[in-house]
Amino acid sequence: MNNYASVKSRLLKDKQVNKAYDQLEPEFAVIEKLIEKRIKSGLSQAQLAEKIGTKQSAISRFESGTYNPSMSFLYKVAEGIDAKITIKVS
Repeated sequence: MNNYASVKSRLLKDKQVNKAYDQLEPEFAVIEKLIEKRIKSGLSQAQLAEKIGTKQSAISRFESGTYNPSMSFLYKVAEGIDAKITIKVS
């Protein structure tokens, strides 16, 4: 059975897959940071959802990467965990 690292390595050898993966990196980096901050804040998904006026399932979809969040949603999540989102274009 293949493990995640070997499958990922094999798939990333394909130029199209690699390009798509690289394009998604910033999105997943934001999600990862917000998850880390939520956990450090000691909030469950349900608690965060209640705090920002949404459902736990929306937080779950966001954290799993299966939901394309609006900037408004990102700002709400950040506010709920006392974080700040800064966007930089270079």
